[in-house]
Amino acid sequence: MSDRLHGHVLVVDDDPVNRLLLRRALEREGLTVEVAVDGGEALVALARGAGFDIVLLDIVMPVLDGFEVLARMRADPATAALPVVVISGSDSSADVVRAIGLGADDVLPKPFDPALLRARLTSGLARKRLADLEREYREQVGYVVDAAAAVERGEFEPGSLDAVAERPDALGVLARVFARMTREVAVREQRLRAQVGALRIEIDEARAARTVAAITETDYFADLQRRAAELRSGPGRQDQENR
Repeated sequence: MSDRLHGHVLVVDDDPVNRLLLRRALEREGLTVEVAVDGGEALVALARGAGFDIVLLDIVMPVLDGFEVLARMRADPATAALPVVVISGSDSSADVVRAIGLGADDVLPKPFDPALLRARLTSGLARKRLADLEREYREQVGYVVDAAAAVERGEFEPGSLDAVAERPDALGVLARVFARMTREVAVREQRLRAQVGALRIEIDEARAARTVAAITETDYFADLQRRAAELRSGPGRQDQENR
């Protein structure tokens, strides 16, 4: 089916019949399902970081009821934005108000209507995808900011923006331009260093030549050359000159 849903759902319900019905309904929609039999088990599953996209939460349960689970989820940054649909058999409007007040995204009565369940799931999964995209965008903006700071420190790694540069939006364009400019600057710096190195060699050679010239042009050096020539001529020549 082209309209199948995609996502990972946590079903929290102490009633085995309800869990079975929900699992079957969700799997028919194309979703993967994990179940918890009470609030405590639900928190353990959430703490594992299993990548849930939405939670279907019963209210009346042992260990921890749905209200307590919901309150703890919203207090934890890791699950604060995770969509939660409360599925309750209670007819009390006070329970509905309390669930919404604690941060439930929606409420579905028991026994659930499959069409309503699908509508709630579609809405919740869309919110989750939007939240994920917003989080990813903020993270990747942070990568660009960090890259700018790294350039100032002289520690920029060109590959650090590859993931951001793959985006088709304005942020991706910014990352691509930023990476290209930093590469061009790096190439110019390398050329400049090479030119400076060559210039230093020329300066050192000229300085050495001047030093040699300053030495060889002295009378002292000329006298040394004369004495060396005499030594090379050998003692025989000196004896002849003495006679």
